[in-house]
This record gives sequence, structure tokens and C-alpha cells, in this order.
Amino acid sequence: MYIKMTEEEDNKMAHRWQKDADGILIFTGLFSAALSALLTVSIQDLKPNSQDTSAFYLANIYQLLADPNVSRASILASPVQPPPFSPSKSAIWVNSLWFLSLVIALTCALLATLLQQWARRYVTITQPPRYSPHKRAPIRAFFANGVEKFHLPWSVEALPTLLHLALFLFFIGLAIYLFNINHTVFSVVVWWVGLAGGVYGCITLMPIFWHDSPYYAPLSSSAWFLYAGIQYAVS
Repeated sequence: MYIKMTEEEDNKMAHRWQKDADGILIFTGLFSAALSALLTVSIQDLKPNSQDTSAFYLANIYQLLADPNVSRASILASPVQPPPFSPSKSAIWVNSLWFLSLVIALTCALLATLLQQWARRYVTITQPPRYSPHKRAPIRAFFANGVEKFHLPWSVEALPTLLHLALFLFFIGLAIYLFNINHTVFSVVVWWVGLAGGVYGCITLMPIFWHDSPYYAPLSSSAWFLYAGIQYAVS
């Protein structure tokens, strides 16, 4: 009876981990594709534009041809060079935030793939079909203790947190990017991001004040520990 109950519990836990990993992989794939499309545009701001260089030389040629007092010898003696390229601070910030967001999202995808393998390995090792129930019991207890000892459930909870962090970094970079393009579009996007951020904050804090709240966010546990620590320090 004990082995049957533990195996059912382990199967449910492994299935839950695999479903969480599937959701993370799907979201990460869509998010990375959209972010990569934006990066192909924004990364151009970090490199010198050949069209700007051509326009600089054409403008100088026009000025020289339009000035009859300039001799050919003086033109050859003092060649004009375009100014050194320096990307703007906003372009550096946008690309830094977006590339960091992409790297975090891809790291989440890698960890989600590993989580699927860990779940399958745990079920395979703890439920060997060729062993009798009284031999499987100590094997299961040994590896179940390892799961708790190495805080694997906390690692599973950390994956959505990292994914949300990548999304927040993307929104910050998007706000900076739009601010330098069009203030109307910037205002509309920031308004919606601020509203979504406020709702996310409420969802995160609701389990602290309403223990029966069905709403929960990956940072709710951390917020609860912080709240409990502050209450303990004050009291």
C-alpha cells in the first residue's frame, strides 16, 4: 500500500514538473522569436551605417565642387575622414537589456529541458519494474530525500521567476527604445505595461493578506518570507 501511494504521488509530481516545463518551453520559444526579430533591427544602431558614411563623403564632394577657390592639390593634401562612430547611450541600453533578456529566456529553456529529464529519471530510478516492492521502498526513500536535500522543488519554482525577469527586462528596453522613436507610442505602451505591472504586483501580494487567494505569482513566496521577516524584526 505504501509503495502504491508513493508511486502515485511521484508520478503526479513528475507529471506536474513536465507540464510546467512544457509551458515554459512554449512561451520561451515564442518570446525568443519576437525578441530576436526586434534585435535584428536594434543591433544596427550599434554599428556604423554605411549610408551615413556615403552621405558624409558626398556632402564633402559637393562642398568642394561648389567652392571654386579650392584647388586640387589642397584636396589631395588634406583628405577628409568621417567622424568616429559612437553609438548612443539609449542604443547601448536597449541592446544590453534585450540581449540579457534573450540569454535569460534561453537559459530557462535549457533548464526546462533538463527538468523534463530529471523528472523522467526520478520516476525510472524509483520505480524499477524488476524489483519487488520491499526493495523499491528504500530506493524511493533515498532519492526522495535527495530531492528535498537539494531543493529541487525550489529550482522548479525558480524557472518561472527567471522567465518573468526576462520579460521585465524586455519591457524596460522596449520603453527606452520607443521613447527615442515616438512619444505617443511610448506613452501608450508604458501605460499598458504599468497597468500590467500593477496587476502583477497585486497578484504577487494577494496570498500574503488573503491566505485563501487562488492567485499566486513566482515571487509570492519570496514576498511572504520578506513580509514575515519584517514583522518578526519589528515585533
